[in-house]
Amino acid sequence: MVPHLVTALTGPINELEQRILDSTPAIERWFRLEWMEHTPPFYSAVDVRNAGFKLAPTNTDLFPSSWHNLTAEMLPLAVQAAMAAIEKICPEARNILLVPGNHNDNSFHLANLAQLKRIFHSAGLDVRIGSISPEINAPTEFAIPNSEPLVIEPVSAFKGRIGLKNFDPCMVLLNNDLSGGVPGILEELPTQYILPPLHAGWGTRRKSLHLQCYEDCAKRFGKLLGIDPWLINPIHGKVGEVNFREKHDTDLLASHVDALLSKVRRKYKEYGINEKPFVAIKSDIGAQGMGAVIVRDAKEIDQLPQRRAKDRLMGDRSSPEFVDKRSQARDLIVQEGVLTNERMNDLVAEPVVYMMDRYVVGGFYRVHAERRADESLNGPRSHYIPLAFARNHLPQSSNRPGGSAPNRFYMYGVVARLAMVAASYELEASDPDQEIYD
Repeated sequence: MVPHLVTALTGPINELEQRILDSTPAIERWFRLEWMEHTPPFYSAVDVRNAGFKLAPTNTDLFPSSWHNLTAEMLPLAVQAAMAAIEKICPEARNILLVPGNHNDNSFHLANLAQLKRIFHSAGLDVRIGSISPEINAPTEFAIPNSEPLVIEPVSAFKGRIGLKNFDPCMVLLNNDLSGGVPGILEELPTQYILPPLHAGWGTRRKSLHLQCYEDCAKRFGKLLGIDPWLINPIHGKVGEVNFREKHDTDLLASHVDALLSKVRRKYKEYGINEKPFVAIKSDIGAQGMGAVIVRDAKEIDQLPQRRAKDRLMGDRSSPEFVDKRSQARDLIVQEGVLTNERMNDLVAEPVVYMMDRYVVGGFYRVHAERRADESLNGPRSHYIPLAFARNHLPQSSNRPGGSAPNRFYMYGVVARLAMVAASYELEASDPDQEIYD
């Protein structure tokens, strides 16, 4: 069933849903034409926020790591999408090396790896898992609840390629977001396909570039549908380097926050929205492991009483390098905060849409019992409830807006695919071997 929505069935989100349903042929053609010109990320996951008056993506992950939260009923879609992606990249592929993150003691990550291995094995590939972590120096077996043990082996390099003992893969699939930068062992591998590309890692990605690419997509898509692109786009601004010890820098940040809040207030007034707007201050570099700080007034920048809130933007206090990091400037962005008014069993929830190649393959609701509608739900004690993609996510135009799970989920998928198109623009723009995106 569709989760409980706080908004009335006559609210703006249902008008947007109806517009999307009425425009389905034009929308699908638009996506087809985009994929004729651009290459989709190999896989991706998009967090979507339904505020009741707008529907927007808040995060696009190019190394999704919660595949185990997809139900068994969703796996055939993932397998078919994997087949399509592999046929385009390397149709003669036989072996694929799956490179995980370094947190081998995390049972959720291990379950995620097992699910990915299952998907690609079903797609017709011999799959083995190879770690670049120094902690793995011999084949190591890890137990996973309700599953066969998972064997992770140390990766070795030879003749400009990487692989495992008696295993030479033609494709290397990274499920490691490279937040610590690109390890030397993954560089200069001209005869192997590295997916996603190394410049997709959080060590080099910039949120500001992705958001700008998404804004461009939203404007074009809004013109196609005849809607205000703000309904599907979180406004953002790039601040640049900020050192919280420098008054000039904090004044600059406050001015960016004030300008963004003013834009959002005007939109709220235009649409008659009786909510208090807020913005999220984030690191532009995802690799820095910094959380977002929520503010509702520019004056809060100088009045943040909790040093911990500033530290979330400046670095991890538990790190031995923290003292050095405190004096460094950080690249920051400000992004319009988007409420989530969706509920599962009266708990705050948000949909997460999973894609492989250009296809939506499933998803789940991220639910958190201790978070508010204006907070991130991605944290400790989150839990996950599968979306109804397992049964059917094709639109049913005969059903009224807000009353059909397939219609609502189709709308989620459209917005998520729009973020995926933006990610393809972003990867082209940041590709060191390509011309700069205009």
